[in-house]
Amino acid sequence: MFLHIGRGKLLPKSSIIGVFDLEITSQSKRTRAFLAQKEKANHVINVCDDIPRSFIVTRDGNRERVYISQISSQTLQKRSEELIQE
Repeated sequence: MFLHIGRGKLLPKSSIIGVFDLEITSQSKRTRAFLAQKEKANHVINVCDDIPRSFIVTRDGNRERVYISQISSQTLQKRSEELIQE
């Protein structure tokens, strides 16, 4: 199963660690530090054309990546739940 996160990007559901609301979580120093670290390591992939609303953390083997999406975390959660019901 795959989750569409924007701009035609599909992620395997098995690789997704978490989906986070960018506005709420970016208020935390730890989250800002985490995102800055991933950005510095070139592990952040921007898949939005508009204002970013969420970020998705994935793991493929030993590599963690962060995807920035314009789709809200609530919408991504609904899409994920719909995949389970199908």
